[in-house]
Amino acid sequence: MGLHGVKAVFFDLDNTLIDTAAAGRRAIEEVISALQSKHHYGEGEARAVCDKVQAKLLKECHDPAKMCITDLRISHWEEAIQETIGGEANRDLAAECYYLWKTTRLQHLTLAEDTRAMLTELRKGLRLLLLTNGERQTQREKIEACACQPYFDAIVVGGEQKEEKPAASIFHYCCDLLGVQPTECVMVGDSLDTDIQGGLNAGLKATVWLNKAMTAPVDTSPVPHYIISSVLDLPAVLQKMEHNTNSKLETDHMAGSNEAH
Repeated sequence: MGLHGVKAVFFDLDNTLIDTAAAGRRAIEEVISALQSKHHYGEGEARAVCDKVQAKLLKECHDPAKMCITDLRISHWEEAIQETIGGEANRDLAAECYYLWKTTRLQHLTLAEDTRAMLTELRKGLRLLLLTNGERQTQREKIEACACQPYFDAIVVGGEQKEEKPAASIFHYCCDLLGVQPTECVMVGDSLDTDIQGGLNAGLKATVWLNKAMTAPVDTSPVPHYIISSVLDLPAVLQKMEHNTNSKLETDHMAGSNEAH
């Protein structure tokens, strides 16, 4: 698909191409089950531990210079267990929970067959780049787990750069990698705050918001150029963009023909 004006598409990873949220829920259920069956926790206690860990993950601030991500996340589990159960800190149990959670989550991160097919088709006429925020090791493990590398011309992880989305600098770095201009690129992602705002900050040709629940954004949110409920709807949006560009070219040509020479 050769598109007028569009040369590259940037894709977010988590909850755009892969269902990280669902994989995380499966992982949490696995840990709850293990805490009950192996360690004789009540279901309420086990869920409380996991709820606390999820809250810590949401607020996580990681400085790789001070601590590796593995130690930090084992500490989340250790603190959550101690806050829920009391008593001595149990680093061994925390590590067991962390590795079970991590392994299970990675096992359930898959790039769906129809998504693979879409990427393969798009790549026939466009350059594709994966642009994901997050800590280097965590994101690289996800990329490997879902085996998405062959579908992209380049992969950029925010945790490996000076700035992450929504900073314009990381988008411009991606453009330079592919040898394209921002006005030739489209950003696709599920986050208004990072993907859409970032695309707008960088002056990309268009931003496409993946809104699976089709929820109404709050008034203060950045406004995407297009909204889709499934990533599989993207080719239709790109076709629409091509049609709009062609229509504008025809209109401009007509206007030019009507001018006095």
